[in-house]
Amino acid sequence: MKRGFYTIMAAQFFSSLADNALFIAAVELLKTLHAAPWQAAALVPMFALFYVVLAPFVGAFADARPKGQVMFFSNAIKVIGCLLMLFGTHPLLAFAIVGLGAASYSPAKYGILTELLPPSQLVKANGWIEGLTIASIILGILLGGQLVGQALSSHLLAIDIPLIDTGIDTAPEAAITVLIAVYALAAWFNLRIPHTGVEMRPLPRNPLELVPDFWTCNARLWRDRLGQISLATTTLFWGVSGNLRYIILAWSAVALGYSTTQASSLTGVVALGTAIGAVLASLRVRLDRATTVMPLGIAMGVLVVAMNFIGDVRVAAPFLILLGALGGYLVVPMNALLQHRGHNLMGAGRSIAVQNFNEQACILGLGALYSLSAGLGLSAFGAIAAFGTLVAGMMWLIRRWHRRNCVVHKDEVEHLLELARHDNVHG
Repeated sequence: MKRGFYTIMAAQFFSSLADNALFIAAVELLKTLHAAPWQAAALVPMFALFYVVLAPFVGAFADARPKGQVMFFSNAIKVIGCLLMLFGTHPLLAFAIVGLGAASYSPAKYGILTELLPPSQLVKANGWIEGLTIASIILGILLGGQLVGQALSSHLLAIDIPLIDTGIDTAPEAAITVLIAVYALAAWFNLRIPHTGVEMRPLPRNPLELVPDFWTCNARLWRDRLGQISLATTTLFWGVSGNLRYIILAWSAVALGYSTTQASSLTGVVALGTAIGAVLASLRVRLDRATTVMPLGIAMGVLVVAMNFIGDVRVAAPFLILLGALGGYLVVPMNALLQHRGHNLMGAGRSIAVQNFNEQACILGLGALYSLSAGLGLSAFGAIAAFGTLVAGMMWLIRRWHRRNCVVHKDEVEHLLELARHDNVHG
């Protein structure tokens, strides 16, 4: 791997660490404000909001500027969102601003991989970047849980600045203050990401011209016989996984009687399994064999439903590691295949923006549905059963879709697989 890759990894680690810790802090902040339960569930779709709204623009912006610079600006937006949350803005609105920073960050984060590395290293690079991201999710969730817990928050709140009244009086507010410093560290790494030398694609004078271009790119990827399968798989996976993060918090409280700090550790356990699966997939699955992992998606859905029959943490922990491992092994090869097809069809930034739009639209839709259901009284057990059934059923349909492509469009699929095989070996 090139040296710049490790700088990217460091920047991604600290930015993702802060994102996930902030989610836990925002959940606890809503509790201290005595907000309705549906508002905590709504944090997930609110974070996804700008991914969907700005999808036509962020990919082109990532292709028009050096991607390290784009990542720096994005972390600055996240800091603004934290400050808004800290000084009285409603947590849902402030968390949406943090989501705005994340939306502009993502196309640059993934797009730079295709600029910096050859296709033969994409699966391996995705394995490492996803593995490190998952590690940051684990540590971020655990960090957030500890920051809002009594043991650590009492020390943070005891810190006094002479002659200055900071107005930071609760554990979530103290946690958010710490996380601003973590975002600043990520921004420092962003400034040290090397320029890849890839030619920039200038933005049009009228930004609205990007909208039809985005929809053209979106349609092009959905028409591609491999792009459509990998996009459908990753869209479903992240749509469910994004909401499962909160559902596990709610399930832990009901099934195990856990507090936010305790429940955050179980969410981290799922992420640990995902990291294991991601690294294994990066070592074992070639780019042209990515579609062979789709049955794992069906198994993952079945395991999600089976969570409802677990009431002992000694069973829950290894079970959730296995669940996460299946997800990691599924998503890394499919994500690499999607990046490969998108880069060939339309360029790195635009393809990642299309991917983010579909995945975050799924998170937004499922999250809005769950928030509505929670407001109407749906239990965590019911949500888990519904999500697991959805994953298993949809993955079965996607697998049938791919099999049909292999029969009806055999020559086209074989040509695209041969191209992936060639790039995997010679890229």
